[in-house]
Amino acid sequence: MKFSRLLFAFTLASTVTAASAADGLIALKSPHSAKETMNRFEEQVKAKGLNVFARIDHAAGAAKIGKTLRPTEVLIFGNPQGGTPFMECAQTVGIDLPLKALVWEDASAQVWLGYNDPAYLAKRSDVADCAVVPNLQKALAGLAGAATAP
Repeated sequence: MKFSRLLFAFTLASTVTAASAADGLIALKSPHSAKETMNRFEEQVKAKGLNVFARIDHAAGAAKIGKTLRPTEVLIFGNPQGGTPFMECAQTVGIDLPLKALVWEDASAQVWLGYNDPAYLAKRSDVADCAVVPNLQKALAGLAGAATAP
């Protein structure tokens, strides 16, 4: 009986830890390769008139030091029209801006596109009621949805 309780407690603790590690991360499965998913996301970002500040290929960086990393890329993007009103609610939101999207391939070869939920960022900066959050959520969901559509 004690063993089953211990096993249950360990399983619960592991689950809570794994969930906490991804607080605020919205992740969508993609039917495309990692490269194609990021290309599609970047195209959507540019089509909406947003600035692309950087595209970082972590797997390429790992290769430079003789390491292997599954496909993992970050796109840094945004514009002052969206970011400035968010920072007017709390300047500390600026640590999370410009916005970022992460595309990665997991150990089972499933590709994911993830981004920080603006509501999570607002809550973290103690401005959960910031009026621009719903618009940012809608915009990011639209970009991500278009990039991961079949």
